[in-house]
Amino acid sequence: MKNRKFLNVAALCLFALLIAISGGCKKKVPVAPPEEPPPPAPPPKPTATLSASPTTIQKGKSSTLTWSTTNATNVSINQGIGDVSTSGSRSVSPSSSTTYTLTAKGEGGSITASARVTVTAPPAPPPKPKKREPTIEEMFTKKVKDIYFDYDKSEIRDDARATLAAASEFLKKYPQVSFTIEGHCDERGSGEYNLGLGDRRANSALSHLTSMGISSSRVKTISYGKERPQCTESNESCWQKNRRAHFVLSR
Repeated sequence: MKNRKFLNVAALCLFALLIAISGGCKKKVPVAPPEEPPPPAPPPKPTATLSASPTTIQKGKSSTLTWSTTNATNVSINQGIGDVSTSGSRSVSPSSSTTYTLTAKGEGGSITASARVTVTAPPAPPPKPKKREPTIEEMFTKKVKDIYFDYDKSEIRDDARATLAAASEFLKKYPQVSFTIEGHCDERGSGEYNLGLGDRRANSALSHLTSMGISSSRVKTISYGKERPQCTESNESCWQKNRRAHFVLSR
């Protein structure tokens, strides 16, 4: 009886020893350290654009610079412009072709943007039109004018002498000019009589010109009498216009 009791106690002690041994050999699970927070994101880099409109101008004209930036705390443009707002525009008038450079700075760094304005010389003014030289025909018409006669007369009047003097100066200057002197009359008198009177008037003008040194070989005479009136009214004012010697340039 005592032996059985002893064996039971021993068995219990052995069982307790085994439990203690098995509990002491159990592997411990390591504890994970706390996670570190992620590093802060770097500040964003600045962006910048710069443009010019128009990109080509004539000297003395202007162009407009336009810019915009992001993430910038300081913005400047060279060529004497200096600090500017983060976005905006400005008129510029460079005297020669110029490149403008914008620099944008921020916590994330710096960046540049450029725009070029090309300056061209203004076009040369158009040449002044050359003064057109008058033609021989135009000068003849201007310098060699009709002379007028009294009724039924073929003598050179005083006023006609001055007209013929001016004509002779032109004719001496242009000896290549040949011309015809036409004799005209007013409507009074017969056709035959006026043809003769017209002839005398034409030759009277020729004689006066030759006396001033104009060669008669350059001149022809013809009489139209009353057949080619300059004025057709029947009054003294009109008749006076028809009593004339008319000069026509030879072609």
